[in-house]
Amino acid sequence: MVLFAGMVGFGAMGKTNGVDAWFTGATSFLMFVLPGQVVLLEMAITGSSVLAIILAVSLTSTRFIAMTVTLFPQFHEKDRNHRLYASVHLLAMTAWAISMREFQTMEAKYRLSYFVGLGLLCWLISIPGTILGYFLAGMVPAAITLGLVFINPLFFLLTFTEVKPWINRIAIGLGFVLGPFFFILDRDTSLLTTGLVAGTATYFFDRKVLRKKAGAIS
Repeated sequence: MVLFAGMVGFGAMGKTNGVDAWFTGATSFLMFVLPGQVVLLEMAITGSSVLAIILAVSLTSTRFIAMTVTLFPQFHEKDRNHRLYASVHLLAMTAWAISMREFQTMEAKYRLSYFVGLGLLCWLISIPGTILGYFLAGMVPAAITLGLVFINPLFFLLTFTEVKPWINRIAIGLGFVLGPFFFILDRDTSLLTTGLVAGTATYFFDRKVLRKKAGAIS
């Protein structure tokens, strides 16, 4: 329902900016990555070049590299083959966050089926959500429309805080502190810079301080 609400907001965003219904809906079907869809829409509206749009959308999607290398190795060994390429399209924030949390409670042989079922459901509800939002645009205030777009990232963030290692929560907290600072410096690269700096700093803090302390205690 959270993902559906976010896609409703995106659909309304497309309609209010004069984007064609087919183009707006096709992004949910073919891309299925809400932050990248928002970037694509904004840059297309402002008349950016195709090369600039491709580069910007690709940069917003670099997080999928980390999501892939942390999720897919948890599948059963017999499931880690070339057929996984067909499952990559289903990898999104919601499916990844929930799978990372639930995989610890199930046997490895069931994990691929769980992920595909969850990812397929998320993908299929995103398309009617986008279409519904497109045709409902104008019936709700603009502030609510924009709020719906950010519900899904907020859900992802709150889900991620449930992961047990404290280092994940430290990374999120550091991102909150550094985000506004980097936004003031350069709004166009602030998200990427915040993630890079906060994630790298937290990684080294974990390796150099927390793990050494844990080893000394044990």
